[in-house]
Amino acid sequence: MDANTANLSTQPVPAFATCDLCDVHKHQLGTGFHVLSGTLVHYGRNRRFAGPVRTVKCYEDNSLVKAALESSSWVEAGGQRWSAVLVVDGGGSMQKALLGGLLGAAAVRNGWAGVVVDGCVRDVAELRELSVGILARSSVPMPTERRGQGLADVPVLLMGHWVHPGDWLYADEDGIVLSSAPLI
Repeated sequence: MDANTANLSTQPVPAFATCDLCDVHKHQLGTGFHVLSGTLVHYGRNRRFAGPVRTVKCYEDNSLVKAALESSSWVEAGGQRWSAVLVVDGGGSMQKALLGGLLGAAAVRNGWAGVVVDGCVRDVAELRELSVGILARSSVPMPTERRGQGLADVPVLLMGHWVHPGDWLYADEDGIVLSSAPLI
């Protein structure tokens, strides 16, 4: 831990409900506040998670997902340290899983609040035991091949909405809310 990091305290995510966030911020809908419609399935143990967004764009190659989840998730915002949420634009592929048990465990080890995958996961029984939020379209047992392709920390498309690195994502059993600024 370097001197700059040592002075930061870890900010726990306060309790929230996406329904309550929508009640308070509905007048901002479409202007820095978005509700992501569509169905994603919870795979991790944590059904409620939030944090600043980091992104990966890839298609059937999880090289950059692996690199991200094997690194520290901590992001400084407002003088606090926050666990980030990795948003993966996997192009909605239903053929190969971009996240499995080993990468899910890496997410836990490195402090990630959650991972949202526009694509598939695998090792569902293992993911279910991990203390991290994981949302994805579905599961499929086929792994990816690592070819080192993709982009990190770029705007990505998730469920019809652009997600930018540094946005804030709030997820629970009712859905996902995205904001350009912290809401809680």
